[in-house]
This record gives sequence, C-alpha cells and structure tokens, in this order.
Amino acid sequence: MKPKTKSSVIIVCITVLVISLANWVGSSVYKRFDLTQDHRYTLSEASLQMLKHVDSPLIIDVFLEGEFSSEFRRLKRETHQLLEEFAMHSKQVKFSFFNPLEDEANRDQIIQQLVQRGLQPLQLNVNEGTKSSQELIFPWALASFNNQTVKISLIKNSIGASQQDLITNSIQHLEYTFAEGFNKLVKPKSKTIAILKGNGQLGDLYIADFLKTIKSQYKIAAFTLDSVSIQPQKTLNQLKAYDLIISAKATKPFTEAEKFVLDQYTMYGGKSLWLTESVSMDQDSLLNESGRAIALPNALNLDDFFFKYGIRINPVLVSDMYSAPITLAIGEGSNAQFQPLKWPYSPLATSNPNHSITSNLNLIKFDFANTIDTLKNSISKTILLQSSKLSKLEGVPKEIRLELVTQEPNPDQFTAGPQHLAVLLEGAFTSVYNNRVKPFKITNEKNKSVPTKMIVVADGNIIKNDVIRNQPQELGFDRWTGQRFGNKEFLENAVQYLLDDNGLIDIRSKAVVIPFLDQQKVQNEKSKWLFINIALPLLFLTIFSIVFTYLRKRKYQ
Repeated sequence: MKPKTKSSVIIVCITVLVISLANWVGSSVYKRFDLTQDHRYTLSEASLQMLKHVDSPLIIDVFLEGEFSSEFRRLKRETHQLLEEFAMHSKQVKFSFFNPLEDEANRDQIIQQLVQRGLQPLQLNVNEGTKSSQELIFPWALASFNNQTVKISLIKNSIGASQQDLITNSIQHLEYTFAEGFNKLVKPKSKTIAILKGNGQLGDLYIADFLKTIKSQYKIAAFTLDSVSIQPQKTLNQLKAYDLIISAKATKPFTEAEKFVLDQYTMYGGKSLWLTESVSMDQDSLLNESGRAIALPNALNLDDFFFKYGIRINPVLVSDMYSAPITLAIGEGSNAQFQPLKWPYSPLATSNPNHSITSNLNLIKFDFANTIDTLKNSISKTILLQSSKLSKLEGVPKEIRLELVTQEPNPDQFTAGPQHLAVLLEGAFTSVYNNRVKPFKITNEKNKSVPTKMIVVADGNIIKNDVIRNQPQELGFDRWTGQRFGNKEFLENAVQYLLDDNGLIDIRSKAVVIPFLDQQKVQNEKSKWLFINIALPLLFLTIFSIVFTYLRKRKYQ
C-alpha cells in the first residue's frame, strides 16, 4: 500500500472513530444550555432543593392544548419548556398537555365539573384583523403526588392589564407557581401558625378562605391570651412553640400582661403578622335605615408597643380617588338593582415592585384603612403597600354617610399623596418593656431580640372574606363586578416570607422579558410584509428566469 493511500485510510478511520465517539457521548450525556439573557429556563436553588424530596412519581396534567391566540401559544410553549427543565432534574416528574374541552358532545358537563373543582375558565376575546371571536380556556394544571392533588393556576390576573401584560406576568411567575404547588405536595408540614383570639379578632368564618389556603402548607391553631393573668409563664412557653402569630382585626384592648407576653415572644425570634387598625369602622355598620355611622378611635393599647418597634398607626381614615366600588341596591322593592358605585373609603393599594412579597401583585383592596408612620431606630423598614397619589386623610370621630356615593369627589381635596398602608420590619428588636416595670416576672427575660421579622398592615379587613348564607366566599373576589384583588396572594406571600419558607418566595422576584409583536403595527403593515416575503421573492425569481433564458438563447442560438 502506498504511503499516501495508507495515510488516507488512517484519516478515514480516525474520522469514523471520532464521529462514533461523539454520537455515543451525545446519546449518553444530556445537557441543556440556557442561553437566554434572563435565564428564564434555569431553575432556582429553592426549586432544585424541593425536587430532591420527589421520591415517587409527580404527575402534572396541563390544560393548555388546542387552538389559542398567539399570546397563549407563547404561554403554552414557556410552560412546556419549564416543565422539561423540572423533568430533567428529576426523573419522577412526568407531565402531559391535553384539551379538557375536546369532547364537544359533553362540553357543558365537563365545564361544570371543572368549575366545581375550583378551576375557573377564562373568556378570551380574539381579534384577527377585522374578525373578532371568543374562546373559553382553562389555564390550569393539576399536580398529583402520593394520592394528593393540588391546583396550579397558570394565569396571573391583573386588573386593567392587556392580554400581553397578562401573559408576561403569568410567564414571570411560572416557576414560582409550579414550585409552590410541588412544595405543598412533597414537603411535610413543619412550621406552625397561631391565630390569636380573645381580643375581638375576626371569627373563623370571616378568615376561612385564607386559612384554607395556608393550611395545606402549615399547621394552624387558635391561641388565646386569656390565661396570661393566671399562668403568664406557661402561656409564654406555649406561644413560643409557634413560628408565627397572626392577629386579624382586634377590637378589644390588649392588657399590659398580654403585651408583655407578645413582646417576649418577639424577643425570642417569633414572627408576627399584625392586621390591625386605629379606627373602628366597617361597611356593615352603614347598612341601616339612615345609611350613616360614626367612625371612632379604636383604642387597642398597642401604641407604645408599635412605637418602640419603630412605627405608629395613626387614627385617621384614608380616602382615595383610586378605589374599589361599593355595591348598593338602587330602587324600590322588586325594581331594585345592585349597582357598583364609587366609594373612596376602599382604596386600592399599589405594591412595592422591588420586594419579593409584593412584586407583580394585583391591586390590594382596603376598607377604612389607616396610615402608618415609620420612626427612626435600628430596625429596617420596607414599605410594602401604599395608597395612590390622589389620597385624602380624614380625622375621627367622623360621620360616614352612604349618600357620599351620589356626590362627585373634588380632586383638589385629594392632595395628601401616597400613604403607607403596610410595612415590613426586620432586625433585632428592643423590648417594649426595656427599663420599664414589668407586669410580672418570667424566667430568662430578654431585652434584645434575635434577628426576626414583623409585618404590620393598617387594616384588618384585608383578610376578611364575604359570607353568603353562612358560607365563606373567596377572599379578594368581588362577586358583583367580577374583579379579583390581590389580598389573598399578598397575605400568603407575607406568611411565606416571614417563615423563610425554603426561599420559594424569592423566585417571585425573577424578571423575565417576553417580547411580543405589536398587533396594531402588524395590522397596519400587513400588506407591506406580505409583499416583501411572498411577492418580492417571486418577482426576483421571474426576473432571473427571464434574464437567464435570454442569455442562454443568445449564447447557443
């Protein structure tokens, strides 16, 4: 064999060997590379840690199959790619997409069954050129693990948002939505929450929807401070066993002994969520023959308590031009009709976009909210919620009249600017009773806390759900207008943040940039781009054919 031939054979053999090796490596080793600028397909550390607990099949059924508009096709594609990433990190994760309305014969029955399971459909208006149509879809997923199933909503609702903004917000929350749902299934309940009772707090019926939401993740129990006067040390020890306390709209004053127990609970690192107010007033108080009620100061004996921690809740009412309506019956007898009317005492609070608790939240509905002032001390304070710029402050006592709905508000009076409605406190707290006479003696008293957290909201109604025929309704849903407010999601995020729940809350801060086509521009320039992409290439091809044929005839004729 000639040297040149021998060399060629060696090159061919090496080439075949390299290709075979590459194919073997490619079939044996699977690796995905996230080249997106915002790393939208790279799972966070919290999600990866959660997947380590998936030790048996986790089945996800996604109801996003069928003919959708371009925005929802994008949502489907992003959901599929994200679930592929989950499946890549855990072989136990299995998912599938299907259309629940594919069976046209039983369509109405299927819709009814899905709604009964709490899967509310979404009505879409699809505009294609001059044509307009409506589509009904169920943007939900069901995740099943060890004979348990949780619902996962794929849509992040936002009042007044366009369809593109709706999809963008939904895609941004996809990882958090699935990770939170998976976490409810695979992680055992370890954190405990005490719901304070005994000081006129809201009854269980009026906070039932929120309790139902969080009980899948946490152990919940009612806790009363009545025994403080008899067994203060025992009461404190029992309270210290809880990771978080929630006080929902107290109406009766706290005694000094009760405050001391709550203060020492904080000193030992206990977290707390205070939904409280300094003015006594409710919409129910206006449902009388006169349609009037007096808003009065609500003396809870907590002023020094919060003042020491660095905030002050002011006994004033926030009136806002940007508010939720109040629904009243207009007319007499059988001719009466329920109508939503503008009501300035239900401000719609805007969220802090730079914090994981409140980023990309829907508007939060308040009722007769107060304001919060922050005071200088060593505690870090973050404003979570505030009213709009068109706010007005009203002192108490004050008569509130329903007839206000018939009057056009004067914008010149709403000049108070944004008012703080919810504040997060973080750091090492100083005891309220430091250098003060204590109500009683306890063992191992502390005057400086370990680092801990507290959230104070200046309205107890933020957690209150409607009750119809003795049945609690969904928190944040207005059955008269069909609007959904972000109350439940805000409170759920607040609880997760206070309890440091596996870092899942931090996933909400993940920013994803989703480029969409400008539909108006597409419609306006449709003819131009059709010509450029279809007619122009054909025109060039025709010209080339004519010139080529002419030159060929000229050369060979």
